[in-house]
Amino acid sequence: MLPANEPGSHVSTSLPPAHVSGSLAEGSALGSTWTPTLPPELATRAMGVARDVAQRLGDPQRVALAISAAPKQTAYPRTVGWQPQGLAQGDAGLALSCSYLDACFPHERWDRISHSYLAVAAEAAERSTYSSTSLFGGLAGLAFAASSLSRGGTRYQRLLATLDDALLGQIAGQTDNLARVMTKGVAFGEFDAVSGLAGVGAYLLNRPSNPAAAQALRALLCSLVALARCDAGLPRWWTPAHLMGNEETAALYPYGNLNCGLAHGIPGPLALMALALSNEVRVEGLQEAVDGLAKWLIRYQAEDAWGVNWPYAVSLTAEGLPESADVMRAGSRAAWCYGAPGVARALWLAGVCRGRPEWRELAIEAMAAVYRRPLANRQIDSPTFCHGVAGLLQATLRFANETQLPMFADAAVDLVEWLLSAYEPDSIMGYRNWEPGGTRVDQPGLLEGAAGVLLTLLAAATDIEPSWDRAFLLA
Repeated sequence: MLPANEPGSHVSTSLPPAHVSGSLAEGSALGSTWTPTLPPELATRAMGVARDVAQRLGDPQRVALAISAAPKQTAYPRTVGWQPQGLAQGDAGLALSCSYLDACFPHERWDRISHSYLAVAAEAAERSTYSSTSLFGGLAGLAFAASSLSRGGTRYQRLLATLDDALLGQIAGQTDNLARVMTKGVAFGEFDAVSGLAGVGAYLLNRPSNPAAAQALRALLCSLVALARCDAGLPRWWTPAHLMGNEETAALYPYGNLNCGLAHGIPGPLALMALALSNEVRVEGLQEAVDGLAKWLIRYQAEDAWGVNWPYAVSLTAEGLPESADVMRAGSRAAWCYGAPGVARALWLAGVCRGRPEWRELAIEAMAAVYRRPLANRQIDSPTFCHGVAGLLQATLRFANETQLPMFADAAVDLVEWLLSAYEPDSIMGYRNWEPGGTRVDQPGLLEGAAGVLLTLLAAATDIEPSWDRAFLLA
């Protein structure tokens, strides 16, 4: 049973909003106070658009209209299914979004709306015959949303306890399975941010007061430490072709590959392990694993005409070893999911927790290369978060607040201006997902819809720290 409507989980507008201070602990190289990145005039414009999108998001009938429209519009029908219990494309993600709206505007109706969306998500999970552990589509994401709405642990405790009971046993089974198969190659969904242990760990990191969750996090980290090791020169996290999920990708990497994206590759575990160290979580070998993964990513950086980048993946050779770092590799898109922004953020977090300024400097250099790339070469046509402009903006905002470098503030201005130009007031939600080929889809969700754009606009224009972006392993 998932008791969303438990006593103590009802709306209480007299409670203060959950203003979360810096996500990085004492290991942060710089202060963690969140400040608006935009100049006042642009912040006002961004807030106006964000307010409009928020009003649409707060209307369940309008959201339902978008959900029903998306399958008829998309060229990729398998990608737009709505999962109410999901964080990426479901009511749990809308609850998380409304939680941030409540923090920004505490005297409005957002707490009531977030509770309503959370109740729908919890009821859907209760009806489901099986729910995965994953952060973006499973129980960890629903629990992440509930913990974000809990206001420091004063609400939703029965729901969180029920979710933790359901999660922790599954996590143990997942880590045990990974230990059995990791020497033979693994599907990236076993360890990545979207479906795997890195994403689940992002939720557990938010539950330090729960001894069982803290213990599960340490066990999960031990599993990732083991995964970070190499056997005869081959990292254990390599993925064979038959586990890549589709024939097209398998054909590109017939001998297997090593995924380099923050969404599906090793930067996700690196970011989680770095955040764990910065939050004083200690397990044997964790520091060495962070060092090893950071050095591996640095070794496999791919230069292009504008500077540092990373490929989607590193191919394995017929001999079953990673290709040489000297081999020319095509760079990937400049997005949260793949490319320099996600990898740079993971390296920055590693540099913070390990006191390695050269890693932080490389992260800044990689972001500078992103901003030098013409828009057409960034391969992020959509305004949305996953592989669009909103994800790049959120990474930029984190760097802007932690480095105070003008380069990041200037880039944030450019990215927000672009997002404002992509605003479509005549669409259902105000923003649509732009698919390859130009098809525009009315998606309301967090990962590939209007909610993700809304959150980044608010993060750029307000002084309320966007703690929601831990779900993306950015902080």
